[in-house]
Amino acid sequence: MHGRVSLNKEVMAVVIFVITYVLISGRRLKVLPLYRPAAALLGAVLMVATGVMSPEQAYRSVDYNTIVLLLGMMLIAAYLHMAGFFGWAADWILRRAGTPRRLLLLVMLTSAVLSALLVNDTVCLLLTPLVVAVIVRGRLPLLPYLMALATSANTGSVATLVGNPQCMIIGQMSGMSFGHYALVVTPVAAVCLAINYAVLALGFRKTLSTATIDAGRGAEAAPTLDLKLCGTVGAVFALVLAGFFLGFNLPWTAMSGAALIMVVARRDTHVVLKHVDWHLLVFFAALFVVVEGLNETGLPEKLHPSFGADATTQAWNLTWFSVAGSNIFSNVPFVLVVGKWIGSLSQPDLMWKVLAVTTTFAGNLTILGSVANIIVVESARGHCEVGFWDYARFGIPVTILTTLAGVALLLALH
Repeated sequence: MHGRVSLNKEVMAVVIFVITYVLISGRRLKVLPLYRPAAALLGAVLMVATGVMSPEQAYRSVDYNTIVLLLGMMLIAAYLHMAGFFGWAADWILRRAGTPRRLLLLVMLTSAVLSALLVNDTVCLLLTPLVVAVIVRGRLPLLPYLMALATSANTGSVATLVGNPQCMIIGQMSGMSFGHYALVVTPVAAVCLAINYAVLALGFRKTLSTATIDAGRGAEAAPTLDLKLCGTVGAVFALVLAGFFLGFNLPWTAMSGAALIMVVARRDTHVVLKHVDWHLLVFFAALFVVVEGLNETGLPEKLHPSFGADATTQAWNLTWFSVAGSNIFSNVPFVLVVGKWIGSLSQPDLMWKVLAVTTTFAGNLTILGSVANIIVVESARGHCEVGFWDYARFGIPVTILTTLAGVALLLALH
């Protein structure tokens, strides 16, 4: 009888897991019109309601370190937004670009660097309206710059353990130090960003060669920068980064920085908290519960694929498996499942980095490959309609070339 009950729980866990992932991967189905956070929350509730997990097990399954880290970085980004930093940066880029090709490079560098230091989804959410305003003001075609913003945000975000959600999770699961990871992966991100630029510059060469920048503002005033607030946030963020490199606890270092800014900046915190992406936090918390419910069945261990015997073979097999899995299931839930297998591979330290690079670069494949892409495309919808193939014809070569180069560099550096 006990065996039958256990089997029923396993079957129920698998069914709930599949339903949740279909809803997440499908983004929004007509039959059940739920977005990602609501779909994950439904899965978490079903795990508890059907008895697969107890409420206590559900609470314990949430990785609060990742939630705290995300919240801390979002709060810091919110204060930069309130200081007018993102608008000022976009205007500064247009003033100094000179040529459409150089503007493309500056957009990519800004997006990549900010995404490495902050969360890429948040950066795209804040930068897209500003980049659109800059490009429209300069009377330039939007598509090249939207592609540059999205793909470089994904590419640059892999440079640190706070650049994107899957890297945050990998940092918590692996226990890697911030400095060690950044030292190895930042050069990989830089080389792959250059490849990313080359693909877009070549692909849009005709469009860019015939375009000219009209930097005139007319009656529109230049964005203002709150120097005092920006200086305060910059100083605190420098301390936060120093703490990261010194090996302090990542989540609470970020949260301490956010709390310090709250005290020193003396701004209405109700306004600040409105800029936090609470939907993403709910999505993560619920997803942890759903994945742990599946892990309780032992099924992920039973389905553990063979990646080969030596480190090089394992790295390349993990590469194609990650690119495919990230685009089928989405990179964050994919990392939560595959992360359980990394310890059994021959060089876990290398494999964690391979997992970070491949799941991140896989996000450039299609519009649906990452949340950052969706944010950019949806935010610009009123000015430019980006179709699936409009994106994919550049996203596919960017993904293939950067992934191959990134993994080859990781193997060489190891």
